[in-house]
This record gives sequence, C-alpha cells and structure tokens, in this order.
Amino acid sequence: MLTKVFPFLLWFKDYDTGKFRTDVVAGITVAMVLIPQSMAYAQLAGLPAYYGLYAAFLPPMVAALFGSSRQLATGPVAVVSLMSAASLEPLATAGSTEFIAYSVLLALTVGVFQFLLGVLRLGLVVNLLSHPVVNGFTNAAAIIIASSQFSKLFGVYVDKAPHHYETILNVCRSAIHYTHMPTLAMGLFSIAIMVVLKRVNPKIPSVLVAVTITTVISFTFKFNHDQSVPLTSINAPTVVTMIEDFNTEVAGIIQVGSERAAINAKLKAILGHTTGHVPSSEQMEAEYNLARANARINTLKASSGKIREALRLLHFSTTKDFGESPVFYLEGNTPAGMETDGRKWRIKVGNKPFNLDSLNMIGAGGVVGSIPKGLKIAIPGLPSNTTFLGAILQLLPFAVIISLLGFMEAIAIAKAMAAKTGQKLDPNQELIGQGLANMIGSFGQSYAVSGSFSRSAVNLQANASSGISSVVTSIMVALTLLFFTPLLYHLPQAVLASVIMMAVIGLINVKGFVHAWKAKRADGAISVITFICTLYFAPHLEEGIMVGVALTFIVFIYKNLRPRVALLSMSQDETFKSSVKYGLKECNHIAVVRFDGPLIFTNASYLEDKVLEFITEKPDLRHILIESSGINDVDASGEEALAILIETVRESGRGISFSSMKDEVVAVLDRTHLLEVIGRENLYPNGKKALTVIYQQIHKEGACGGCPLSKYLPVEEAMSA
Repeated sequence: MLTKVFPFLLWFKDYDTGKFRTDVVAGITVAMVLIPQSMAYAQLAGLPAYYGLYAAFLPPMVAALFGSSRQLATGPVAVVSLMSAASLEPLATAGSTEFIAYSVLLALTVGVFQFLLGVLRLGLVVNLLSHPVVNGFTNAAAIIIASSQFSKLFGVYVDKAPHHYETILNVCRSAIHYTHMPTLAMGLFSIAIMVVLKRVNPKIPSVLVAVTITTVISFTFKFNHDQSVPLTSINAPTVVTMIEDFNTEVAGIIQVGSERAAINAKLKAILGHTTGHVPSSEQMEAEYNLARANARINTLKASSGKIREALRLLHFSTTKDFGESPVFYLEGNTPAGMETDGRKWRIKVGNKPFNLDSLNMIGAGGVVGSIPKGLKIAIPGLPSNTTFLGAILQLLPFAVIISLLGFMEAIAIAKAMAAKTGQKLDPNQELIGQGLANMIGSFGQSYAVSGSFSRSAVNLQANASSGISSVVTSIMVALTLLFFTPLLYHLPQAVLASVIMMAVIGLINVKGFVHAWKAKRADGAISVITFICTLYFAPHLEEGIMVGVALTFIVFIYKNLRPRVALLSMSQDETFKSSVKYGLKECNHIAVVRFDGPLIFTNASYLEDKVLEFITEKPDLRHILIESSGINDVDASGEEALAILIETVRESGRGISFSSMKDEVVAVLDRTHLLEVIGRENLYPNGKKALTVIYQQIHKEGACGGCPLSKYLPVEEAMSA
C-alpha cells in the first residue's frame, strides 16, 4: 500500500552510493539544459522569462516522486507552452498580471483533471486523440512555434494579427524595413554553436554552452543599450503628438473596459433574478450598453493599434557621446553636421500607456533583463473581475485538451525510455504524477508542464537510475533562483528564440504523414487535414485538434455503419479469401459471407441488406454460411436483426448456419433464446468443418461443375465432379 501511495519508495531497492552519484550528475546535467530552455518556453507561453524557472522548480521533483517513470524529465515544453498561450490569448494580454494569473490557474486546472483521470483509472481516455491527429497537430505546432520566434530573431516588434500566418507576414514586412543585424547575428551564432556541438558530441550540453558564450559576449560588448528618457527628449513634434494620442486611446480602452465590467456584473445580476423567457427592459438595456461598450473598445483598439505600428517603424538618431540628456531626432531629420552614435534607436511600444517621464528607447538588442530573486510560493490568484468558479469554467475546455495532449507526450516519452531500460510503466500512476506536478507546481507560480523528450534523453544518456536525478534538477533550479539570477540579466532574447527553434526541429516528422497514408488512406487524410487546419486557425490551436478529432469520429462511425461484408471462396492455397478482391470463382449454391465488425445498432440491418443482395444476385443459392470470426460483439439491435435475417432466409427455402462464432456472442444469443432458433447443429467451430457438412448436404441435390468448394466432397465424388 505504501508503494502505491508513495511509488518513490521503490527507488531505494538495491540502491547504493554509486547509483546516487550517477543520479546527482544526471540531475545537474539536466538542470543545465532545463534552465535556459525553461526561460525560452516561458516567453513562448506569453510569460516573463523567469516564470519558466518557477515552472522548472517544483514540477520535475513532484512528477518523479509520484509518477512511475524513473527517467522522465518533467517541466516546461514547447507544445504545451504554445497551447497555454493560445488558450489564454482571448482572455488577457500576454505578460499582463491577469494573463499570469490565468496561466497559473490553468496549470492547476490541468493538474486536477490529470490527477482525477489517474485516480479513477481512466488513462485510456487519451485514445480520444488518435496518432494521425497528434502527428498532424505536432508538425503544425512545430512550424508555428519556430516561426513565432522570427520577430525575436530579427529584432523586430509587431502586433499579433487574428491569424498566425498574418502575424508572420507582418514580421517579414517589418524585417525588410528594419532588421537589427547584431540581434540576427547573435541568434545565428547560438544556432551554429548548438548544431556543431551536437555533431561533435551529443552529450555536451550544447544549449548551456551557447547561452553561456552569448551571454558573456552580450555583457562584454554591451549588446543591450536601452535608455529611459522623458518625452521632451524626442525632437519630433509629430511623434510627440502620436505618443500623446496613443496614451489617450489606451486610457479610453481602460475606462470603457471598466464600464464594460460593471455592465457585465449588472447583466449577470439581472439574469440571476430573471424567471421568464421574455427579456425584461433592464436586461435589454444592459445588453445594448454592453454591445456599445464592446464596439467602442474595438474601435479604440484598432486606432491605438495603427498608432503603435506606426511608432514601431520609426527610427531615431542621437549624438555621439550624448551623456545623461540625449536628444533623439527622426532618422533623416538630424541637424546638419551632427555626428551620430551610429545606432538606430526605436521607441519600445507595448499595450500600456507611455510613461511620459520615462520613455524606453531601444538602441540595440533585447536581453532577458532583471529576474526577481528567490522562490515564489503562493496560492494561485484569481484574475480581476472574475470568480474562482467562473475562471475554472472558462479554462476547463482548454485544460482538457492540454491535459490529454501533455500526457500523451509524456507517456510516449516514458514508454520509449522504458523499452530501453526494461522498466514497467503504469499509465494511470503517470497521470497522477503529472497531475500532482501541475497542481503543486501552480502553488510555486508554475504554468502548465509536461514530459520533455530532449531532457529525458539527456537523463537517460547520463545513466540516471531513479527519480533522484529529477529531485537534484529541482534543487539546482532553486539555487539558481536564490543566488544566480543576476548572471542571466544579459542573456540575449535572440538566443532564447534560437533555443526554442532548435528544440522544435525534432517535432517535425514528415514520415508520420507517409506512414499514416500507407497504413490507411483515411488516417493519412486526417493527419494532413489536421496539419492544415492547425496552421490556418493558429493561434487558436484547439480548433485544429477539434477538426482532427471530429474527422476521426466520423470515419469511425462510418466504418461501424458500413463494416466490410465479403463473399469468400477457396483460393489455391486452400484458404478462404475475398472472391471479389482476389478474383476467385464462387460456388453457385453456397455463399460464405464474412462480416467484419461488431453487430450493433449502428449497422444492425447492414448484414441483412448485404445477404439479401447476394441472394438476388445468385438465384440458385441454397445455403448461406456466416463466417463470424469478425463479429466480436452483438447488442439488442444486432440480435434482433440477426433473428429477422434467419427468418427471412429460411422462409425463402434456403438454409443458414454460422462458423467461428465467439463465445461472447454465443452467450448473448443463448440468453435471448435465439440460439434455439438457430439450432446448435447449425453452429460450427470453423469454416472447414461447416463446409464439410454443408457441401455434402447440398451435393445430394446436385453439384455445380468445377465448384471451388469441391474439396469438401468425399474423394470418389470429388473426382467425378
């Protein structure tokens, strides 16, 4: 019982100091990869980089303690990070306080759902996401993730468009207008380091090496060169007017947003007291005011967005050695003879109003910046103007998808490692471990996490023998948060972008499409359609998954509505095969019919229809043998249809019998007394014995010449036939 509740107790069976030393080294090695990766993935999730460290603190340790895999490395991963950001984008602005609160609450919701699935032994529910759907989604997600980092790689800033491909087009236009070459060079240099080191020796922590080298270069050559200046330092009246107009528009959005929240609260109160079906005048007025507020906000967002885009495209110059009071001129409008510092300066524009006393001017590449020291343990907070239940209900649909997708990723990685180590896995225990990792992690301000393939591979290569390695990884992250965060200040944003891009290359699997197509064309089509829809609907990734799942169920239902019904005949190797598929001659008097699938309500009448069709095509037919090895289930509708079929065939003066019927199906027919109607003498253990009896009975009335079933005659009669 103790090992069921505390599975980590099994680690210490035959454990020794040698294994402990190996686990410690493995844990430190994984931490070296995890720390920079987690910061990159946090930004992919729409959060400040240091929230990746929060997500890398508790979850690895908790997942290892309560899961079943001893090498699975849990923490921030690319696909779940992207799903988290895409899910919350409609609810709050990325990076805002509300967005952070939603992210942490989403992790809690995901954890509770996974934990309940594990406790209730419902791990099989992950089969709702078929392999073709996951393959199509994962390939699309890899492309979306990689392309989402282009703006950081080129050092440009654009607003997100309704569709991801529109955002990428905007990034490309902006990159043509302005690409910060040192930023691009830093990103490409870090990619080169990681590629070369992986080829030289895959065991070298290439990510850590790239991050360390580029951070040292960034610090040495002052890669980041931002300045905070008052509005009066901008020597461009048109730009000053644009900034003031932008502040007015954003202030209007905030004001109307507060009014909308009040209207929403009033409308909820009215609806709570409404008993009739006809809306009251107060309700209609509140709904009208809400529509006006939404329209006003959309108008203000559109106008502020245009100003923001215009400001981002402006370039400024300032004097060389400008001292503490720089003056910025629009590029091309600098005073004659002024010697500039050689930089292209830009205004950093966000979604919040400008602080007119401290405008942030970007003069070089972006870096991670300040990271708060210390661990952050707290109860997950609620976004403003929402209740706990209301927030959970908003997040639940996204949490279900992330839970299933995240667990599928984790269990697939765990199974791959178990195949190499011989370890026994328990999917339900793994669900409990992943669920607790997300639940407890949310109290450490973590967002949703899952198992990581790259870090699990590092763990395995380092010969980790138990979850102690993951505990050591968590301790290393905690030490980083407590003492070493200043070392990460100068880490370039472009390097984090390159880390993400390199990590997701492995997710692209074109062979998966080919494999699915070869296995089943319908599966190949579903995989491709899921891929295309996910790309098109991005950033609303859940819609691509929904399309794939819907197509899977449609194909599944269609197969159950019209299972395969085949006429069989004897082939040259004396086995029964489909006469149509293999071009075999059929007996005119005996029809061997195979039904592949459960005989249930969805297809109950289909078998009868096909048999009657065969009778119409073969007027000399005297007996029908139902080869029943493919019927693995029968319900009340199927049993009723079978009874009607037997009655119809016998009333036409023909015989009917069954072979290879499964015990479960026989039990159903016995309970409903249909077995008495069929007659036990008409049930045969296999097709060979059935035809030995049936053919000789039919032959007494005259055999057809050259019949493919003549081998079932006695030898002397077969020779004469």
